[in-house]
Amino acid sequence: MIYKLLVLAAGGSLGTTLRFLVYTFFEKNYHSDFPWATLTVNILGSFLIGFLWGYFANHYLSAGLRMLIFVGFLGSFTTFSTFAFDNFSLLRDGEFKMMIIYLLLSNVVGIGLAIGGYSLSKQLG
Repeated sequence: MIYKLLVLAAGGSLGTTLRFLVYTFFEKNYHSDFPWATLTVNILGSFLIGFLWGYFANHYLSAGLRMLIFVGFLGSFTTFSTFAFDNFSLLRDGEFKMMIIYLLLSNVVGIGLAIGGYSLSKQLG
Protein backbone atom coordinates (compact mmCIF):
# COMPACT_ATOMS: atom_id res chain seq x y z
CA MET A 1 0.00 0.00 0.00
CA ILE A 2 2.82 2.43 0.84
CA TYR A 3 4.44 1.66 -2.53
CA LYS A 4 1.22 2.54 -4.38
CA LEU A 5 0.86 5.79 -2.46
CA LEU A 6 4.46 6.77 -3.22
CA VAL A 7 3.98 5.96 -6.91
CA LEU A 8 0.79 8.06 -7.03
CA ALA A 9 2.49 10.90 -5.18
CA ALA A 10 5.44 10.88 -7.59
CA GLY A 11 3.20 10.89 -10.66
CA GLY A 12 0.90 13.47 -9.12
CA SER A 13 3.81 15.73 -8.30
CA LEU A 14 5.08 15.61 -11.89
CA GLY A 15 1.63 16.21 -13.39
CA THR A 16 0.83 19.07 -11.04
CA THR A 17 4.20 20.70 -11.70
CA LEU A 18 3.76 20.48 -15.47
CA ARG A 19 0.21 21.85 -15.22
CA PHE A 20 1.53 24.78 -13.17
CA LEU A 21 4.17 25.47 -15.83
CA VAL A 22 1.53 25.46 -18.58
CA TYR A 23 -0.65 27.85 -16.56
CA THR A 24 2.36 30.11 -15.90
CA PHE A 25 3.23 30.15 -19.61
CA PHE A 26 -0.29 31.23 -20.59
CA GLU A 27 -0.49 33.76 -17.77
CA LYS A 28 2.75 35.43 -18.88
CA ASN A 29 2.19 35.29 -22.64
CA TYR A 30 -1.55 35.56 -23.25
CA HIS A 31 -4.01 37.91 -21.67
CA SER A 32 -7.43 36.53 -22.44
CA ASP A 33 -10.65 35.74 -20.64
CA PHE A 34 -10.69 32.41 -22.47
CA PRO A 35 -9.31 29.54 -20.34
CA TRP A 36 -6.52 28.54 -22.76
CA ALA A 37 -4.35 26.89 -20.11
CA THR A 38 -7.09 24.53 -18.92
CA LEU A 39 -8.06 23.71 -22.48
CA THR A 40 -4.43 22.99 -23.33
CA VAL A 41 -3.76 20.64 -20.41
CA ASN A 42 -7.05 18.81 -20.91
CA ILE A 43 -6.72 18.23 -24.66
CA LEU A 44 -3.01 17.39 -24.38
CA GLY A 45 -3.86 14.99 -21.56
CA SER A 46 -6.59 13.47 -23.74
CA PHE A 47 -4.12 12.84 -26.53
CA LEU A 48 -1.52 11.40 -24.15
CA ILE A 49 -3.95 9.02 -22.45
CA GLY A 50 -5.21 7.75 -25.81
CA PHE A 51 -1.71 7.38 -27.24
CA LEU A 52 -0.19 5.76 -24.16
CA TRP A 53 -3.18 3.47 -23.57
CA GLY A 54 -2.93 2.20 -27.13
CA TYR A 55 0.85 1.89 -27.02
CA PHE A 56 0.93 -0.01 -23.75
CA ALA A 57 -1.83 -2.34 -24.90
CA ASN A 58 0.89 -4.04 -26.98
CA HIS A 59 3.93 -3.27 -24.83
CA TYR A 60 4.46 -4.44 -21.28
CA LEU A 61 4.19 -1.82 -18.57
CA SER A 62 4.16 -2.80 -14.91
CA ALA A 63 1.11 -2.05 -12.79
CA GLY A 64 3.17 0.46 -10.80
CA LEU A 65 4.19 2.42 -13.90
CA ARG A 66 0.62 2.32 -15.23
CA MET A 67 -0.55 3.82 -11.96
CA LEU A 68 2.21 6.44 -12.03
CA ILE A 69 1.40 7.54 -15.59
CA PHE A 70 -2.38 7.19 -15.86
CA VAL A 71 -3.61 7.92 -12.36
CA GLY A 72 -0.79 9.97 -10.86
CA PHE A 73 0.66 12.00 -13.73
CA LEU A 74 -2.29 12.35 -16.14
CA GLY A 75 -4.81 12.50 -13.30
CA SER A 76 -3.08 15.52 -11.79
CA PHE A 77 -2.05 17.13 -15.09
CA THR A 78 -5.60 17.30 -16.42
CA THR A 79 -8.35 18.94 -14.44
CA PHE A 80 -12.09 18.51 -14.59
CA SER A 81 -12.78 20.70 -11.59
CA THR A 82 -11.06 23.70 -13.17
CA PHE A 83 -12.87 22.97 -16.44
CA ALA A 84 -16.19 23.03 -14.56
CA PHE A 85 -15.32 26.25 -12.73
CA ASP A 86 -14.11 27.94 -15.93
CA ASN A 87 -17.46 27.17 -17.56
CA PHE A 88 -19.35 28.46 -14.54
CA SER A 89 -17.27 31.65 -14.55
CA LEU A 90 -17.90 32.26 -18.24
CA LEU A 91 -21.63 31.73 -17.71
CA ARG A 92 -21.68 33.96 -14.63
CA ASP A 93 -19.87 36.70 -16.57
CA GLY A 94 -22.40 36.55 -19.41
CA GLU A 95 -19.92 34.98 -21.84
CA PHE A 96 -22.40 32.38 -23.05
CA LYS A 97 -20.95 32.14 -26.58
CA MET A 98 -17.42 31.73 -25.22
CA MET A 99 -18.66 29.07 -22.79
CA ILE A 100 -20.26 27.07 -25.63
CA ILE A 101 -17.06 27.31 -27.69
CA TYR A 102 -15.01 26.17 -24.70
CA LEU A 103 -17.36 23.25 -23.99
CA LEU A 104 -17.29 22.12 -27.61
CA LEU A 105 -13.53 22.53 -28.00
CA SER A 106 -12.81 20.71 -24.76
CA ASN A 107 -15.11 17.79 -25.44
CA VAL A 108 -14.97 17.34 -29.20
CA VAL A 109 -11.26 18.06 -29.55
CA GLY A 110 -10.42 16.19 -26.33
CA ILE A 111 -12.26 13.04 -27.34
CA GLY A 112 -10.98 13.36 -30.89
CA LEU A 113 -7.39 13.60 -29.66
CA ALA A 114 -7.84 10.61 -27.35
CA ILE A 115 -9.05 8.59 -30.34
CA GLY A 116 -6.33 10.08 -32.55
CA GLY A 117 -3.61 9.32 -30.01
CA TYR A 118 -4.83 5.75 -29.65
CA SER A 119 -4.94 5.31 -33.43
CA LEU A 120 -1.47 6.82 -33.85
CA SER A 121 -0.01 4.47 -31.25
CA LYS A 122 -1.48 1.51 -33.13
CA GLN A 123 0.04 2.69 -36.41
CA LEU A 124 3.45 3.14 -34.81
CA GLY A 125 3.24 -0.36 -33.40
